[in-house]
Amino acid sequence: MRPEPRLLELHDRLLAAFGPQHWWPGETPLEIMVGAVLTQNTNWGNVERAIANLKARGALDFAVLRGLDLAELAELIRPAGYYTLKAARLRNLLDLLHQHHGDAWREVFALPLAAARERLLAAKGVGPETADSILLYAGDQPSFVVDAYAFRVLGRHGLGQDLDYHGLRDLFLASLPTETALYNEFHALLVRLGKEYCKKSRPRCETCPARGWAGEISE
Repeated sequence: MRPEPRLLELHDRLLAAFGPQHWWPGETPLEIMVGAVLTQNTNWGNVERAIANLKARGALDFAVLRGLDLAELAELIRPAGYYTLKAARLRNLLDLLHQHHGDAWREVFALPLAAARERLLAAKGVGPETADSILLYAGDQPSFVVDAYAFRVLGRHGLGQDLDYHGLRDLFLASLPTETALYNEFHALLVRLGKEYCKKSRPRCETCPARGWAGEISE
């Protein structure tokens, strides 16, 4: 994968415009991991309500969470939407980690990055974006997270249109220093840009801090 030096310039532009994002919100690695599963196909406000339910139940403990009846778990995370499906996916992940590590599930982050990623992806329902979010934000590992905002921002500036998730992730990895803090901040900044300026419809291109960064914009 040929590096794209303009990506680091984009990071610097967005950081100057928005400042540090302090993302991902979560008090513990387990809470962050749960949030990464629950945020699929919903907004963060809904995830926060689901996590609040888990906290109120005293369930944000690995053994307690894994021991919940699946129906109760689904009910607790109902605000996150697709709650039956997400309960099953979360249980799959918890069971897989327990199978390999017992209750010392954080040992997965001591594995080489590729092996840790492969392990997480082995849990049914855990896709690349979720796995990379867990590795980066819960495990403090240098695994770049690509999401719809990254595809949209780069695509509108003529980069990465023909790449899939893995290809775009490889582009970021090849173009940036291998620094967890940088990956964390850059992903969060792209989310901020996508939500406030590079919207799916009616993008605010005229005042966008990325305007002119990589040539002409394609809406």
